[in-house]
Amino acid sequence: QVQLVESGGGLVQPGGSLRLSCAASRNIFDRYTMGWSRQAPGKQRELVAFITRGGITNYSDSVKGRFTISRDNDKNTVYLQMNSLKPEDTAVYYCSGGGLWGQGTQVTVSS
Repeated sequence: QVQLVESGGGLVQPGGSLRLSCAASRNIFDRYTMGWSRQAPGKQRELVAFITRGGITNYSDSVKGRFTISRDNDKNTVYLQMNSLKPEDTAVYYCSGGGLWGQGTQVTVSS
């Protein structure tokens, strides 16, 4: 069963871009606001962006203007486009929806 499965993490240089994907089960995707959070070593998990079923988005101040969250209703998938990445964006990124969480995908920003 799918539930929430993230992909797209990796190593990128400062200033670079990555796109994360979260494939969700339809029963979650159709009913709930979907979000992306991140957790860096030694820090608490931080909600960075969410998108409602109707497409309304919200971002944390730390990523506003650099990250874009979107959803593809045909593919039951939520994306996080990350541009102008900084070393402080290094973290495990998690997709969430309906109280459920994915397994996370590592993003490392380093030269």
